[in-house]
Amino acid sequence: MAAIFSRVKLSGRRVAGLLIFMLLSAVASMLLPTALAGMIDTGVSGESREAIIVIALVMAALSLLSCLFNILATVLSARISTSFAAGLRREIFHKVQGFSAAEMDAFGTASLVARSTSDVTNIQLFLSLLLRLGVTAPLMAAAGLALSSATGGGLSVVLNVAIPVLIIGAGVIVIFVSRYSVALRKKLDRLNRLFLESLEGVRVIRAFNREEREAERFNEANAGLTDITIRSGRVSALLVPVIQAVFGVTTAAVMGLGSWYVSAGEMDVGALVANSQYIAMILAAIMLLALVIMLFPMSYACAKRIAEVLNTESRIKDGTHAASERTGRASVVFDHVSFAYPGADEPVLRDISFEARAGEVTAIIGRTGCGKSSVLKLIPRLYDASVGHVYVDGMDVRKYKLAELRELIGYVPQKNVLFSGDAASNLSFGDEASGEDEWRAAAHIACADEFIEQRPGGYRAEIAQGGTNLSGGQRQRMAIARAVVKRPEIYLFDDSFSALDMKTDRTLRERLRSELGGSAMIIVAQRIGSIIDADRILVMDGGAIVGCGTHRELLKSCALYRETAELQLGEEEVKNELRGL
Repeated sequence: MAAIFSRVKLSGRRVAGLLIFMLLSAVASMLLPTALAGMIDTGVSGESREAIIVIALVMAALSLLSCLFNILATVLSARISTSFAAGLRREIFHKVQGFSAAEMDAFGTASLVARSTSDVTNIQLFLSLLLRLGVTAPLMAAAGLALSSATGGGLSVVLNVAIPVLIIGAGVIVIFVSRYSVALRKKLDRLNRLFLESLEGVRVIRAFNREEREAERFNEANAGLTDITIRSGRVSALLVPVIQAVFGVTTAAVMGLGSWYVSAGEMDVGALVANSQYIAMILAAIMLLALVIMLFPMSYACAKRIAEVLNTESRIKDGTHAASERTGRASVVFDHVSFAYPGADEPVLRDISFEARAGEVTAIIGRTGCGKSSVLKLIPRLYDASVGHVYVDGMDVRKYKLAELRELIGYVPQKNVLFSGDAASNLSFGDEASGEDEWRAAAHIACADEFIEQRPGGYRAEIAQGGTNLSGGQRQRMAIARAVVKRPEIYLFDDSFSALDMKTDRTLRERLRSELGGSAMIIVAQRIGSIIDADRILVMDGGAIVGCGTHRELLKSCALYRETAELQLGEEEVKNELRGL
């Protein structure tokens, strides 16, 4: 809780106003039994109609005031809790935005979504009830106990027994319920993860006819969540019966003992009625407080999960140097870099060294899983190198301010992500100040103009979330155009031409070379045809560079590259090229 309240502050003025309204409401409510006792003793016993009418009017006024103060308090508590929840969601969002890929992998998407939505909602509900009932209940209980002791005489003995019994019973139930709270949130995380996976992979699931298997996995997780929820609910359900039992026995004891005092002449009838009301208020206040306490274990578990996010520091630390301090332009240098993903037993990159220069295309090719994409992730610092140094424009990437480093880079990831909106909003994601001229120029370079301008609405045509209303090749070209709009010094293409036909692939690369010749380009590719004209080709195997050179140089010097070329271009074509060397 401390981690949360240290970042999101409650409004002191609103909390003070809430306390005042709750106090006034409690005072008005507590005066009602006293007024009722006066009505019975003065009005009824004294047969004074005037007294009855006056006291009735006073009681009506007190009831209206109590109702008014309660309404004001409810509105204030709702505003306080809602503002707090909004601030908490904002803090989580900004914190997650600063996470590196390592932290995102550690928490998982489904868990982060649950923590920023349902967990925050649970805390908001608890805070709202705590501000209203958690403040009112102790006030009502304390005032009722004081007034009952002052006017009830021996009747207060009943409360001395009833209140400890009620507190002990509620406390035991709360302890048992708290055991299930953390486990329940973990079960919910797993259910959310499976549900998210099924939504994202619905096409694959249907293509492989795995609907029944996925339904079984979901039902298994759902059954686990249901089971622990039922067990928690069974224990929670005991609270109301326990309170009702104590309430009923206490009321009977008060009325029985009070009647004996009245018959003995030691207590007035009005005092008995007033004390029965006080005792009812005390027990009701304790019951409300117990209900708030029942929500505490779940809220505490949610707060603990949110605090884990807020207290997690990104492994990627912001540097202190501005981009203006760099000594070069449009260059990337890897100096004996090794890298292992967090928690991995073996490094995915081993002693990588190369240089990508301005105006040149550096390509990386190799078998699946050899670390090609990992090389690109180290440049914008999605991860940091475990050993060695990565330099951009002559300065170690760790020294850059992250925002300024990434401003120099146009990154097209392997998984193309488009946002809901239109083509214009997705293209301007690269540069918010860009206009239609820049969009058209970038779309032309990326060969995306041909399908964007054919769609009804053109650049204002709707793009569905994730670009699901576009083909794979169209999404790749949109992602490339988005990077081109930015006009960065360094372009990183992570297998960004794989969904393009050979003609579009060639045209796009030619336009990139002619239009963006002053930039450095690093291309990760599976097809040799996409990198055949690169100035420098790095061949990777097992996380290491096993070959470096142009296409023709590698055909002669690198067996792995030659083998790949024979598979993709044909043995005869490779032999012809080797004869010409």
